[in-house]
Amino acid sequence: MADQPRTVPTDADVRAFVDAVPHAVRRRDAQRLLDLLGRVTGEQPRMWGPSIVGYGSYHYRYASGREGDAAAAGFSPRTASTTVYLADGFDAHAEDLAALGPHTTSVSCLYLKDLDRVDLAVLERILRRSWATVTAPGFGQV
Repeated sequence: MADQPRTVPTDADVRAFVDAVPHAVRRRDAQRLLDLLGRVTGEQPRMWGPSIVGYGSYHYRYASGREGDAAAAGFSPRTASTTVYLADGFDAHAEDLAALGPHTTSVSCLYLKDLDRVDLAVLERILRRSWATVTAPGFGQV
């Protein structure tokens, strides 16, 4: 499990945030991810901090004693690409990532420049597996 950012859920309007994304492709992809992650998680999106759209939550606790809550699934439309957060990391998704299409990764972040260039069925499979792992009892506890 990757070290999570210290963000908290807010009452900010998710649709207003997505509608205000300046980059047309990021805005379009964010609208698609709202639908996709809503379908995958069965949850309503919430803003986590000023720029992360999150679904559900889980509690994490590290051996160091640091603990907190994080979105169980989420994304952020950034300037260079859309970041999709996979709290369970990438090991369990290696085969699907190979079939996904153009992307890069870092820690628990999957970077996608254009959803039109990736296999959305593969992305949905990755998100479903990640959601199941992160929301399972005991995830996030070290």
